[in-house]
Amino acid sequence: MVRLLNAISAVVIAVLSVLLGMTTANAQGIPILVYHRFDTEKAGPTTIRTLVFEKQMAWLTEHHYHFVSLHAAIDFLEGNSSAVDLPAVVITADDGHRSVYMEMFPVIQRYRIPVALFIYPSAISKASYALTWEQLRIMQQSGLVDIESHTYWHPNFQKEGARLSPDAYQAFVAVQLTRSKEVLAKQLNTKISMLAWPFGIYDPELEQAAARAGYRAAFAYTGGPAHPGCDLFAIPRIPVSDADQEARFASLIADSHAGAKHHE
Repeated sequence: MVRLLNAISAVVIAVLSVLLGMTTANAQGIPILVYHRFDTEKAGPTTIRTLVFEKQMAWLTEHHYHFVSLHAAIDFLEGNSSAVDLPAVVITADDGHRSVYMEMFPVIQRYRIPVALFIYPSAISKASYALTWEQLRIMQQSGLVDIESHTYWHPNFQKEGARLSPDAYQAFVAVQLTRSKEVLAKQLNTKISMLAWPFGIYDPELEQAAARAGYRAAFAYTGGPAHPGCDLFAIPRIPVSDADQEARFASLIADSHAGAKHHE
């Protein structure tokens, strides 16, 4: 009888340990940071000075955050608690501005940080502010940079939905989501499986369209850390600005209710 009770106790303790571990992981979550432009001297609403960005990466390193890929983070959010070592953080950058290559890329090379870039390919090698395909390939070949979709030309879906008929709008959304995947996959010889919503605009209809287009996950533009069980087609991210330095940056990372910032 004593042996049976001991065996039952051992099982109960083991189950509780697993549940507590899952609760801790769920409570901690993963902050997914989002950047846009980088500059050596000037800051702006969505532009961070390179030195400030590097200090942020140093702070994360000094505080023992594990830089993980976006794919590993999704595995974690889908319930695989062993996919990442906590505390973890993901670095992303939207749009594909040339400063990502000129300023951000050297920093992540020094720190060996994996980064996901969300790109709208209509501007690549065309707009004066945008990256070139060759620059994207160089970053991709480093093994640190994952390229994903930001739609084809970064539309405002709310405005497009207001001006188009329902059928025309659905067709427009489908083209934006599929054309981006096709062009990026062809140019970079890679599989595109994730999407960042332009301006942070999404709704159930858009989420369903993203699923039909074959995306694994899609990302919002505001929120705190992402937790297992969250909506995989509206995963929160934390916008970071030049003002987020030292104590403010630490608070931003820890705050599960990070406030909304400029949508891009």
